[in-house]
Amino acid sequence: MLTKAPRGTKDVLPSDVYKWDYVEKMFSEVCEKFGYKAIRTPVFEHTELFKRGVGETTDIVQKEMYTFTDNGGRDITLKPEGTAPVVRAFIENKLYADSQPTKLFYITPCFRYERPQAGRLRAFHQFGVEVFGAEKPSIDAEVIGIAMIFFQKLGLNNLELMINSIGCPKCRNKYNEVLRGYLNGKLDNLCKTCADRYERNPMRIIDCKKEECQQELKDVPLILDYICEDCREHFEKLQKYLTLMGLKFEINPKIVRGLDYYNKTAFEIISKEIGSQSTVCGGGRYDGLVEEIGGPSTSGVGFGLGIERLLLTLENNNIQIPKPKGLDVFIVTMGDRANEEAVKIAYELRNNMVSVDIDHLGRSTKAQFKYSNKVGSQYTIVIGDNELDNNVVSLKNMDTGEQEEVSLHNIIDEIIRRVKQEV
Repeated sequence: MLTKAPRGTKDVLPSDVYKWDYVEKMFSEVCEKFGYKAIRTPVFEHTELFKRGVGETTDIVQKEMYTFTDNGGRDITLKPEGTAPVVRAFIENKLYADSQPTKLFYITPCFRYERPQAGRLRAFHQFGVEVFGAEKPSIDAEVIGIAMIFFQKLGLNNLELMINSIGCPKCRNKYNEVLRGYLNGKLDNLCKTCADRYERNPMRIIDCKKEECQQELKDVPLILDYICEDCREHFEKLQKYLTLMGLKFEINPKIVRGLDYYNKTAFEIISKEIGSQSTVCGGGRYDGLVEEIGGPSTSGVGFGLGIERLLLTLENNNIQIPKPKGLDVFIVTMGDRANEEAVKIAYELRNNMVSVDIDHLGRSTKAQFKYSNKVGSQYTIVIGDNELDNNVVSLKNMDTGEQEEVSLHNIIDEIIRRVKQEV
């Protein structure tokens, strides 16, 4: 057990880290183009934040949170999602007092105790976007646009955008009564979780993935038939904005999302490439969440997407993430004097942001050249007693095989010049 990672966790090895770096950089760049600023929140929060923010009827709160009592007797939870902590930070730091809207994005680890499967781990990572203080549907369209451009930049073009309106508290109360009437005679055929949701949040039953529940929901009344005029107008304008942006979408009236805080806009971006877990991004509007957690009445909208699931989707679509280039320079040495000179040269080059490595294992000259090839060095510097006696080094271009002598005094400036030229 000591040398095995806990179930539902996974090491990201150096051979794969470049993929994470690539998608994280791409996500940050896209968000920044839309005027969003990065935020970082703690890995754990007070448990009550998620009970109130995510919702006590959700699977996350009921079954999946990693909760513990710390040494001070406080009830603490490792964050299972990114929105509630950002809302807490928005309130605590009085960001609502700044000019609005507040546009934020984050890259964060999250933790949920659930059955590990493809693209879903217990310790996972999430991209997210949150906007506060903007009520117009144009910001809903903008948030969706961030996700779609991000996926497009990565080369994912075969995704489906599904949208729905799940109403506001006013029209949802009316719908919930209709829904309870429909489900009343079906409770014995629903799973225990759905039966428990019947009184507290019946709309969450529609989101159940169990086959026996879906069978009972074939003719379920749909929220779109019950939304109020304000919600309907908001939804129609969202569709208009998406059309103006050139984004194809499908209205799916059964999208309700898995978290209690959503209202009005709900959306999912679907891929067919990773089995049953096909949603690669989901989000929507949550106008009452800031107030629920203890802040002023403030609108909100955002999305979250799992990085592990995204990388799996890219892999299943045969999208290759560019591998980083190798070292700029490897220094091959022969003898103690050469080793000492190599340490000096390497440090000076690194101090000028040139990537360099030297031999630390006492390899033969042939083995050092072989290693230089393996790590993808662009140049190899060769230093031996003869070179030192003549105040020169041998410089080899590993792509062309061309080799030349360079003055020992000039080698650092020469390498810096060449590396900068090729950037």
